Order: sequence, then C-alpha cells, then structure tokens
Amino acid sequence: MNKMATAKTGMNTGTARPALDRTFSVAPMMDWTTRDYRVFARTLTRHALLYTEMVTTGAILHGSPRTRFLGYDDTEHPLALQLGGSDPGELAECAAIAEAWGYNEVNLNVGCPSDRVQNNLIGACLMGYPAKVADAVRAMQEAVSIPVTVKCRIGIDDQDEDADLERFIAQVADAGCDTFIVHARKAWLQGLSPKENRDIPPLNYPRVHRLKMSRPELHIGINGGLKTLDDCRDHLQHVDSVMIGREAYQNPWLLASVDEAFYGQSGPAQSRHQAACALRPYITRRLEEGARLNHVTRHLLGLFQGCPGGRRFRRHLSEHAHREGAGLQVFDDALGLVPEPERACLEA
Repeated sequence: MNKMATAKTGMNTGTARPALDRTFSVAPMMDWTTRDYRVFARTLTRHALLYTEMVTTGAILHGSPRTRFLGYDDTEHPLALQLGGSDPGELAECAAIAEAWGYNEVNLNVGCPSDRVQNNLIGACLMGYPAKVADAVRAMQEAVSIPVTVKCRIGIDDQDEDADLERFIAQVADAGCDTFIVHARKAWLQGLSPKENRDIPPLNYPRVHRLKMSRPELHIGINGGLKTLDDCRDHLQHVDSVMIGREAYQNPWLLASVDEAFYGQSGPAQSRHQAACALRPYITRRLEEGARLNHVTRHLLGLFQGCPGGRRFRRHLSEHAHREGAGLQVFDDALGLVPEPERACLEA
C-alpha cells in the first residue's frame, strides 16, 4: 500500500495545483469537515472539491500555530478554504496566506446563521450588507490569483427572496465574483437556532434555478438538503454544480460513486473495507503526532451504515477509540466486526 502524502505544515513549495472542477463538492461544516475527515473522504473520491470548516480571519491572523487552522494533507486537493470575516483588509491578507499555503480556492462564508458569528458580522447576516461583501470580494481578488467565491443563502429574515437576492448577487458580481454557491433556504437570524435553521425555513430550489436562468454568465451552485446522487443529477440540469453537506458526512459511502457519476472515472475504493484500510497509514501517522484515535475514527462512524455488523463497528469505536493509548488495533478490531470476504488489506 502506498504511504499517504505528508501533511502541509507551511508555505506552498510550488506543487502545481490540479484544475478546479466544482461539479460536485462537500460543504464546509463546523467540527465535521476537519483535515481528518477530508483525508478520509479522499479514500472515497479523488475529484470532489472539498472545503475546510469555516476559519475566521482572526484565527488565521492571530492564532498560533497557524498550521492548527490551515494545515492539511496533500492528498486533500482539490481543496478550498472557507473564510469567515467582513473586514476587506483582513480577508485579503488571509486570502493571500491561503494561496501561499497551496489552497485551490478561497470561499467567503455568507451563510452561517449562528448568533455567535453574527456579533462579529460574519456569515448570513452579511446578506444584509451586499456593498460590504462586494468590497471584501474586490479586496480578496486583488490579493490572489486563485478563485474567490461566495457561499450564501437565498435571503435572511424578511428579505424578499427575489428582489433582495438579485440585488445581492448583482452587487457582488459587479465586484468581480463569478461563482456563487447558494444554500436554497432562508436563514432566520431572529428567533431560530442554527440547528433549526437547517430544517425549518423551507427549501426553495426553484429560486436557485431561476437565479441561474437570470445570470447565465455566472457559475451558480446549489446546496441544501441534497441526499442522493440522483438528486444531484436532476439539479445539474438547472445549475452548474452541486454541494452536499450532512449526507456526505453521515453516509460517507455516498462519495464512493461520485467520481464515476460526475467525472467519468473509477473511484479509489471498491468496497467500504478498502476505503477504511487505505486510511491506516494516515491513522498511524496521526497517532505518532499525538492525536487520539477517535480524532480520526469519529468521522468513519457512518461508513458501514446499513451493513451487517455496522452497528457493532460504530459501537466498538465509540466505546474504545477515545481511550488513552487506543491504537490501530482498536480500529482493526472494529473492522473485524463487519463481514468482508477479502481481509488481506489488514495485513498490508
């Protein structure tokens, strides 16, 4: 088995970035799309565009060590950094840092409904300040040569989903942004929690489809509630790209069919066991770095969803992987609870 690529812990060394194809991507999700999850995702798909969790400008500019917020494994490309912030100068500086670190894209978060980030003028509340977003995008684009994109909602609170969304897109596009990933539901910043904002405001896919029709020159991607690749194919009849969030995390085997479905190439894993076993060298390295086993394995709990032994696999990791000194044997024991005709990978 080939050893997985080394982690990126500093400035870009000049490695050529692969061409960026946004047809299918995995959404940025706080506490979920960590570097460990993204490496796991690469055992299932080589081509899907992966996003980091949202990282605030303050964390990048003032946090230490910077690798805590920007570090990644070279296998994660194509990879986009999602930024949270509103100050054009700070965002431009962070975008330049991201480019130097080798990221393929910088994405501005204009969709997170958390009241915690609202207080710092981050996330969905920025939909009420299109001129500020336009200034930020303009500054970021002047600072980098990689794409600067925006992930937004169809509106917030009492905004008109037609007029206000068109106004927002027009102002930000005039500043030079040509790529928008649109979460197809409003964010209610007053009266709903971030969790409620994921389900209660109704999805309005046709609104995103109409946006693409009205602005054919822009790349319009759609996000929100997508659960199957058939859903994705249907939406690709109307928009340029699709982004899946929670389903790609909770049912990660979904990603194993992405490369063939959307890129015309075979995926890296022919079975769930093969994907899990491909992660073993990375787990070993993370343990050597001082990480606990569950830092990685918590992202695999849904891998065997619906399979015989899947619950036992999940239970074994949940009960043992967090313990001090838990090592690769715990992971292998969990895999052994799921029937698999070919077990040779554990000997590799």
